[in-house]
Amino acid sequence: MSGVRVLVGTRKGAFVLTADGQRRDWTITGPHFGGWEIFHMKGSPADPNRIYASQSSGWFGQVLQRSDDGGATWNPVGNQFTYAGTPGTHQWYDGTPHPWEFKRVWHLEPSRTDADTVYAGVEDAALFRSTDGGATWQELAGLREHSTGARWQPGAGGMCLHTILLDPVHPQRLFVAISAAGAFRSEDGGVSWTPINRGLRSQYIPDPDAEVGHCVHRLAQHAARPDVLFMQKHWDVMRSDDGGNQWREISGNLPSDFGFVIDVHAHQPDTVYVIPIKSDSEHYPPDGQLRVYRSRSGGDDWEPLTRGLPQKDCYVNVLRDAMAVDALEDCGIYFGTTGGQVYVSPDGGDSWRAIAQTLPPVVSVEVQTLP
Repeated sequence: MSGVRVLVGTRKGAFVLTADGQRRDWTITGPHFGGWEIFHMKGSPADPNRIYASQSSGWFGQVLQRSDDGGATWNPVGNQFTYAGTPGTHQWYDGTPHPWEFKRVWHLEPSRTDADTVYAGVEDAALFRSTDGGATWQELAGLREHSTGARWQPGAGGMCLHTILLDPVHPQRLFVAISAAGAFRSEDGGVSWTPINRGLRSQYIPDPDAEVGHCVHRLAQHAARPDVLFMQKHWDVMRSDDGGNQWREISGNLPSDFGFVIDVHAHQPDTVYVIPIKSDSEHYPPDGQLRVYRSRSGGDDWEPLTRGLPQKDCYVNVLRDAMAVDALEDCGIYFGTTGGQVYVSPDGGDSWRAIAQTLPPVVSVEVQTLP
C-alpha cells in the first residue's frame, strides 16, 4: 500500500511525519535542526528520497540542507546565493530606494522530472535555480531586473518570493508570486517575465490597472488544467482561467476573504480549499472557530468544514506555505497552525484529526505520496 510523508517546517526545527495509506497511525521524527527556523521543506517528485530544506536563523544566517534518504540524515549543500543581475534598488516601506540584499530562502520547488534541478525563491525577491542538487545556484536575473522592479516593496513579512509553480504541461512556463509586488509568468524558463495582475484590486493603489504592487499570498494550480490558477490575496480569493492574463474574484460567501493558504484537490480540479482569517490585523479564525472552506465549483460557493476542528476559543494562524494535498485515491488534505497542530483530512475535507498537537509554530507543510 502507498504511504505518505508529511514535511513540517517550524520555528524551532523540522519534523517528518509518516503513515501508510490509511493515514491513521503516524510516526513523528525530529526536531531536525532543532532551534532553527525551517521556512520550507519539499521532496523531489522525481526521487522521493531527495528532500530539500531551508534552515534560517537571525544569528547564523541561511543554510540549505539536503537529504537523500527520506529525511533520516541531512547534509548542507551549496549556500552561495549571489544576485547576478545589475545592481539596483526597490522601494522600501516609505517609498525610498533600498538596495537589493539576500536574507533567506522562503520556498524550494524541485523539478517534476529531474531530482538535481531545484528552484529557490528568496528575500529580497529573486529566483534562483540549481541543476546539481543544490551545490551551486544561479539567479534567473530577468525577474529582478524587470522594468517594474524598482516599484516592488515589502509586505509585512518582508519582500519575499514565496510561491513557485512549475507548469506540468508547458516545461518552459513558470509562475511566481512576490509579496508585495504580485504574480509573474515566464514562458521561456525564467529568462523573461510578464506581470499577471490584471483584475486584482488592492487598497492604496489608485490605478486599478497597476502592473505591480499587489500583495499576493499564495497561488495554486491543478495539473489537469494548468491555465486555471487560484489565488489567495491579502484580501480576496481570485481565479484566472487564462494563465493569469485576467483575474476575477471568487470570495463568494466566505466569512472573510483574508487568508494565506489556498490549494486544489488532487483529482477534482474544481475543488478548492482556503482557511479564512479574520483580518490583516487580527490573524486568527473568525469567531475563534477553525474552519476550512471548500468550494466544489471552482469558487464563489463555499462550505465550512468543521468536523474534528476546534470550534471554540481557537486563535491560531495558518501561514502561506502550511497547506498541502496528497495524491492518494481518497485525497488527503493537510495544514499546520501557529499553535503547533498539524491536521489531516483523509476524505477530502469531510473530517479532520490532529496528527501532531504540540509542535513549535508551523511555518510550512508539504506532503509526499510514497510508492
